[in-house]
Amino acid sequence: MKKYLSFFRLRFITGLQYRTAALAGIATQFFWGAMEILTFRAFYQSDPASFPMTLQATSSYIWIQQAFLVLFMGWNMEAELFDAIRDGNISYELCRPLGIYHMWFARSLAYRLSRAGLRCLPILLAAAFIPAPYGLAAPPDLQAFLLFLLTLFLGLFNVAAFCMLIYMLSFFTITPDGIRIVALSVTELLQGAIIPLPFFPDAVRQILELLPFAAMQNVPLRVYSGDLSGAALEQAILLQFFWLVVMVFAGKILEQRAMKRIVVQGG
Repeated sequence: MKKYLSFFRLRFITGLQYRTAALAGIATQFFWGAMEILTFRAFYQSDPASFPMTLQATSSYIWIQQAFLVLFMGWNMEAELFDAIRDGNISYELCRPLGIYHMWFARSLAYRLSRAGLRCLPILLAAAFIPAPYGLAAPPDLQAFLLFLLTLFLGLFNVAAFCMLIYMLSFFTITPDGIRIVALSVTELLQGAIIPLPFFPDAVRQILELLPFAAMQNVPLRVYSGDLSGAALEQAILLQFFWLVVMVFAGKILEQRAMKRIVVQGG
């Protein structure tokens, strides 16, 4: 475990060096969040009672989503890893006294946490000063905030586990582009990145909430905004744990099979 923590620390420190990209990301995400809220505002003005979440809860959902966007972007994977699989540089990774799966899992966590750490605070502070119902509201109580932190990290681990599945599947393909495109389309819609899951029809929403994608972003954002609580929250947390175990187990199996069939040519 110590060697993986050391690898995590090195990757985390490396990620903190991209300050210019972080500044650009802060500006982009802040204005994107503002545009989303104004779009929802236009719909809420027509009939506020017809929506499953209040405008304030939706605004908080969007601001938290933008602040921690890097944590939740299931489609944002490291091109270096795909290139290593495709061009044979994976051989250098195999020379290290570390397991590929656990090493890349730690790398993915460090990659996301370092970039989110640079971006989240400015966005949260700015959103907190925007007047209600368009700004970021405080969580309902301390318990809700602690549950938000718990579900936030569980969501992060689920995103990393999902990305590891894509990396491992890339060992069995000529090019990973097709898998990445499918991952982009599926995760953006089904984890609530485009439209919060409560806005879907009930029959569709009930199915989507059982899928692993809902365990990534949907749960922590709804916990913070106060839209998810009680028995529904307990079920959501259990599903987060369940899908994390399932995806890690599936990823490890794919890793074992990939290592048996991997061929690196060249001199």
